[in-house]
Amino acid sequence: MFPAEAAGLRALAETGTVSAAHVLWASSDTLVQPYYPTQAPTPAYWARFGRQLAALHLRPAPGFGFEQDTYCGASPQPNPRYRDGHRFFAEQRLLFQGRRAHDRGLLNSREMSSLEKLAADLENRIPTQPPSLIHGDLWAGNHLCYRDRPVLIDPAAHWGWAEVELAMTRLFGGFPQRFYDAYIELNPLQPAWQERLALYNLYHLLNHLNLFGGSYHAQVTAVLQHYC
Repeated sequence: MFPAEAAGLRALAETGTVSAAHVLWASSDTLVQPYYPTQAPTPAYWARFGRQLAALHLRPAPGFGFEQDTYCGASPQPNPRYRDGHRFFAEQRLLFQGRRAHDRGLLNSREMSSLEKLAADLENRIPTQPPSLIHGDLWAGNHLCYRDRPVLIDPAAHWGWAEVELAMTRLFGGFPQRFYDAYIELNPLQPAWQERLALYNLYHLLNHLNLFGGSYHAQVTAVLQHYC
């Protein structure tokens, strides 16, 4: 897990668009990073964060997947190379987590069947989008306000859809509107992008179901019922 996290942090930093926590040392059982004293974010912070994330997403990526497998929380996140983003998200995100949940008895056969039908229909629900390097787990706990500038931590980095990143920022309450306004000013999203957020976040809800158990089951099934 630690070498994968270090690889994600370095990949984000090397783009020159966003700041990521510096890796001082990484091994199979250790990750050493500097201490970043934090402060409350200002409006300028959120605007800067939105522009920096948009700049990250505008950089071309070689395909979907990543240079190596990573982790989302404590869950493995497979990143084989794909040219097709719909297949990548279906097979390596939704179905990967869904099968783990089904094998553990957290999803029943009917629910798994609904997930499989949804995964097979992504091309009709999600427009074609280019791959971008994304943080992959960007919620309020994974960025630090250091000297009024964002520093990213704890990535689940991979090459995926930028809209997936924006969806995760909304899953646990969302960021201030100033962040989204600044982002869209630099990187306008395709029409109706907000209507797709729950579909993207199904991956994270399935992951939370696998990590934390049945308390996330109702949210998973609500999304499946909405789309199926």
